[in-house]
Amino acid sequence: QVSLVESGGGLVQPGGSLRLSCAASGFTFSRFSMGWYRQVLGKEREMVAQISSASSFTNYADSVKGRFTISRDNAKNTVYLQMNSLKPEDTAVYYCHTIINSRNSWGQGTQVTVSS
Repeated sequence: QVSLVESGGGLVQPGGSLRLSCAASGFTFSRFSMGWYRQVLGKEREMVAQISSASSFTNYADSVKGRFTISRDNAKNTVYLQMNSLKPEDTAVYYCHTIINSRNSWGQGTQVTVSS
C-alpha cells in the first residue's frame, strides 16, 4: 500500500531554514507528481508546492515563491521541501501528497514552528 512518511520538521527562528523530506513507498514513485501541503489548526489545508514526475514542472503558492524549493530524487523515492527565510506565518503541519488512481494519499504530517 501507499506510504508517505515526512520528516525534518521542528522549531526554527524567523529567518531560519528547514528541509523537509518525504519518503515514499508502495508505488512507482518516478511516475507520479508529488506535492507539499500545510494546515493550521482550524483552517483549510493549502497547497505549498508541487513537482512533476520528472521534475520538469514545479508550482508554488504565492506566499512561498522565492523562499521555498521543492525537489525530488527518484532514485531514493524521496521528495524534499527546502524552506528558507521562514516566517511565523509558515507555522503549520506540513503534509506530503500524491494522487494515485484518482485517490489522494497523505503522509502523517510534520510540525513546523517558526518562533523566536
